[in-house]
Amino acid sequence: MSVFPKITSLKVVPVAGYDSALLTLSGCHAPLFTRNIIIVTDDSGNEGIGEIHGGDDITKMLQSYEDIIIGRPITEYKNMLNDVRKHGWRVANDSGQGLQELDLSNLKFVVHAEAALECALLDLYGKFVNLPMCDIIGEGRQRDSVEMLGYLFYIADSNKMDLPYLKNDDDSDAWGRVRRQETLTAEGIVKQAKAAQERYGFRCFKLKGGVLKGKEEMKAVTALHEAFPDARINLDPNGAWSLDEAIALTKKYGDALTYAEDPCGPENGFSGREIMSFYKNATNKPVATNMIATDWKQIYPSLMMKSVDIILADPHFWGIEGSLRVASILNDWGLTWGSHSNNHFDVTLALYAQVSAAAPGNITPIDTHFIWQDGQQLCDDALQIRNGEIKIPDRPGLGINLNHEKLEKAHQQYLSLKNHDRDDSMAMQYIIPGWKYNHKQPTLVR
Repeated sequence: MSVFPKITSLKVVPVAGYDSALLTLSGCHAPLFTRNIIIVTDDSGNEGIGEIHGGDDITKMLQSYEDIIIGRPITEYKNMLNDVRKHGWRVANDSGQGLQELDLSNLKFVVHAEAALECALLDLYGKFVNLPMCDIIGEGRQRDSVEMLGYLFYIADSNKMDLPYLKNDDDSDAWGRVRRQETLTAEGIVKQAKAAQERYGFRCFKLKGGVLKGKEEMKAVTALHEAFPDARINLDPNGAWSLDEAIALTKKYGDALTYAEDPCGPENGFSGREIMSFYKNATNKPVATNMIATDWKQIYPSLMMKSVDIILADPHFWGIEGSLRVASILNDWGLTWGSHSNNHFDVTLALYAQVSAAAPGNITPIDTHFIWQDGQQLCDDALQIRNGEIKIPDRPGLGINLNHEKLEKAHQQYLSLKNHDRDDSMAMQYIIPGWKYNHKQPTLVR
């Protein structure tokens, strides 16, 4: 008779949460974003949880894992993951284009749904051995706290849209107010950064670009540098700029920019990997990406062509152990690991902290959208960003536990939606009638 707990159930709960009218190259965030929560229980009474991107296809992938894992001991988690990769349901017609042009319809091909199961199984395993997740993954714990980025966005005026955006929901401090207000100027971005620093203590910032003309976004970077002279400042236009524009902007304003994230992408028949290599040769500016190196096939030419210095290896794109393999390789080669994010709840926040705590090397501060979702926690013991970092709690597994009443409320919000896939063009068409996505045309440059 096995002495190890066995899996007794798998449950997938699609959920939705509120968002601000955040602007990116792909358009404007809708009032509600969707995610999938997976809950795996074992016969000892423990519950393991994971979170991943929303959408019906990803929900179906997760549900297909149930028959593969039920009845198996939690110590077989690696074999279970191998089996779901081989036998779980997958979406057909993958174009292979990935995110090089930020086509969100391809996101489901980049996201590894089994990463949510991996998280839930490791949460269970950590509870079984009574250790935090960061102590049992990769090469083990590398640090006790993880520095987070202050993630800044241009924000549309939601009052101009007949959509249910949150308004006046948090008047507790400047951040609660400013995160719902229109922000389209350099002064507004600095105000946003100061408010975020006041609440969370951020020491570094990232501005999402691809919205205004490049020179306007670089003026915002310069203003951030002047306001926070000791901070690392990053701008991410998601490859919207041409190679020539990226080089010119970096030469004119580049001293304020610590590193550039996907400043340019595919053009004139060249892949994003080639274009970014040309950019680095011309500027000597450090480059980060979450678009041109999102799997093992892509990472090889990216590193061979010296296209990037920092790979943002989101565990949802690579899997937990895959992301940490990337971190180990980058550390051995003198490069840098980080992680990017999409809108998420506090389950993902805990995952980012645990994975980052196990990543070897001098990692870059970690992305999180959670400051835009703060107040919608699904766990009563959610991890907190304090003094710009998250401290790893002395609790097993992820270190958090679901509040099922809050989970059900988020699920009911999900059921109120007609469309469960991300669509940033819907809200944009309220602002610019007939707006269409163009990977080389910033959102408001029409």
